[in-house]
Amino acid sequence: MAVSSFELDGIVERLRASGCVFAEDEAALIAGSARDAAELDAMVEQRVGGEPLEYVVGWASFRGLRIAVDPGVFIPRRRTEFLVGEALRVTVAGSVVVDLCCGAGALGAAVAAEREVSLYAADIEPAAVQCARRNLSPESVYEGDLFDALPVQLRGQVDVLLANVPYVPTDEIRLLPSEARLYEPHVTLDGGADGLAVLRRVAAGAAEWLIPGGHLFVEVSESQAPTARAVMVSAGLVAEVVTDDDLGANVVHGIRPAAGRAGDTPGG
Repeated sequence: MAVSSFELDGIVERLRASGCVFAEDEAALIAGSARDAAELDAMVEQRVGGEPLEYVVGWASFRGLRIAVDPGVFIPRRRTEFLVGEALRVTVAGSVVVDLCCGAGALGAAVAAEREVSLYAADIEPAAVQCARRNLSPESVYEGDLFDALPVQLRGQVDVLLANVPYVPTDEIRLLPSEARLYEPHVTLDGGADGLAVLRRVAAGAAEWLIPGGHLFVEVSESQAPTARAVMVSAGLVAEVVTDDDLGANVVHGIRPAAGRAGDTPGG
């Protein structure tokens, strides 16, 4: 809807007073998303009250895509764009790609936007599955616990497995910014005592679902990366850690060996 500069300035001031660092940008996004004055006022109230901007406007930007995000669904982070970029290095036309713990389906959508692939996605959260079906082909999104959700015919056929698993240690959830801690489901954040409980389950099953030479990509914190790599090696994968300092992103990349010994650096 059209908003006068006077009205926009008022929104900016309200957002700034509530602690929004990028008040001008957020005001413009909210004003551009509202359909009428009543909705605009309600959206501003939501944001001033602390609700994440992505929930207020209904979408998140991810690698240039507008990903629909519903309240109660994990919000894709910009740093995770690095994981997608790494995955695209090994994804070719015709690849079978799985987005596990898919949330809104941002990772799968980003890969499919740049490669012609056979894409499958899965999540245990019904709200996430419903949301992902808006961002991906509905028939390609499955509900269930990790690999149990996937069609059995994919076993041993996956070229690229993306798994943005929860990796916040349980005791550290209380330290997260309030937008995540209060609004995103803890099941999408909580990685257990050391943050790697779900990753261990994914790594344990990855070799069974990947083709020989297939790739697994997960995101972790810097301090978790060495242990996460060791977990993958113990699960029979060749593994390496790749980082992007600008984004503060740490990705562990594992490969199911075609033959030979696990644990070496991919390509080495």
